[in-house]
Amino acid sequence: MQKNNKSLVVILSLIAILIGIAMLQQDGFSIKDLVNDIIAGFIVFGFFLLIIFLIKKFAPTNPNMQQGGVQAQMEEIDRDFIIEPQKSDVTFKDVAGINEVKEELVEIVDFLKNPEKYKKFGIKMPKGVLLVGPPGVGKTLIARAVAGEAGVPFFYQSGAGFVQMFVGVGAKRVKQLFAKAKQNAPAIIFIDEIDAIGKARGALRNDEREATLNQLLTEMDGFEKSEGVIVIAATNKVDLLDDALLRAGRFDRRVYVELPGLEDREEILKIYLKNKPFKGNIRDIAKMSVGFSGAALASLVNEASIYALNHGKNEITIEDFLAVKDKVLAGKRKILTYTEDEKKVLSYYQAAKAVTAHWLEVDFEKMSLVKDDFKEVDRELVSKSEIESKIQVYLSGIVCVEDIFKEKYSNASKDIKKAKELAHKMITEYGMGDKIVSNEMEVSALLEESYQRAKVLYVSQKDVILKVQEKLLENEIITKAEVKEIFNEVL
Repeated sequence: MQKNNKSLVVILSLIAILIGIAMLQQDGFSIKDLVNDIIAGFIVFGFFLLIIFLIKKFAPTNPNMQQGGVQAQMEEIDRDFIIEPQKSDVTFKDVAGINEVKEELVEIVDFLKNPEKYKKFGIKMPKGVLLVGPPGVGKTLIARAVAGEAGVPFFYQSGAGFVQMFVGVGAKRVKQLFAKAKQNAPAIIFIDEIDAIGKARGALRNDEREATLNQLLTEMDGFEKSEGVIVIAATNKVDLLDDALLRAGRFDRRVYVELPGLEDREEILKIYLKNKPFKGNIRDIAKMSVGFSGAALASLVNEASIYALNHGKNEITIEDFLAVKDKVLAGKRKILTYTEDEKKVLSYYQAAKAVTAHWLEVDFEKMSLVKDDFKEVDRELVSKSEIESKIQVYLSGIVCVEDIFKEKYSNASKDIKKAKELAHKMITEYGMGDKIVSNEMEVSALLEESYQRAKVLYVSQKDVILKVQEKLLENEIITKAEVKEIFNEVL
């Protein structure tokens, strides 16, 4: 039956070819042209057959062989992932300008050095410490200093090093890292740029990153079984991290590492200039480098040294630093630096906020040229007057600058935004408005009223603000205690 079917197909095919030839001849198409076209077609067809043959010959067709190829690639990736403990020679003495950070981490060092002391009181070691701060402030150096002070092995890994093209590789690496750290306990695991694996999980899923994050959470949750390992992670994007990562019992401590102030920059520069032929006043360099991180200061010192050497000098002077400052800024565009006029504007702006906060009893520890230090309200019960006072503080800098310079500046945008957010919460969420059904008009009215109150307070406290401004401009930072002292002197 099958033979008859094949014969029928061949006969029908020949008939179709003959009919086709007859039709082509009627249209003036010659047999010669047809033969040429058929030959060309066979050549092209033969070329494709050759490619298919070569692919089948040299590529593995067995699924198990294909799986073996992937396995080989994964093994090659694993070989690139080296987990070896490092001995840190860095201690807190080698890290300048982070006194407050040191104070927060001294306890961690003591935990690692004297675990028995804490076990005696049933105190559990913190599982994780999150270092938060902009790039270049020395987060990695701080982690190494903790390991150096405690004299424990230091395991360094970048967050990006966990994320690979194959799902499961990152999770496997996390498991290997923690296993190695437990073998060498007490030890410190440092994960730089943890946001690479710890970003909040949303609609756009990444299976590899999610698997890696889940493994990290699992390892940290299982710490009770292996005491003596602390995870220190660094990020400059804490707002992007997954909530599960920040939950209590994982990263219990959060330490903020800020850009160095004037005194801190001076201490950092002393370290970098220690073995260099520098002639001049280090404080002058510190004053000209507002907004520089520790890494940027290191770059500044290095560039000034090269400049002095290339110009045949035997000593490095302030002129060399001035000559290369713009070059360093151009190479590090994220550095936020200010002119003398801008610093003057900022000093008035921040001084008014400091004085208003002190007068209205809004809690803060210090005020710098570029940042305030107001405490976040972390209570269930907050009064209307507390919120109104904080709104007034945020608007006080605008009032002062407008009076002194008869001008408005863009730096006020952040404080205006904070004031608006507080006013909106107070009226719409907390129900502290005059009407049961709140609206945006009430929010606007509250902001305007707070602005007018800030004006009245500014007039009455202007002498104090001017004194605080002088000190703030000189030192770039002023504490709550210093503001209180000036109050007592003037009033």
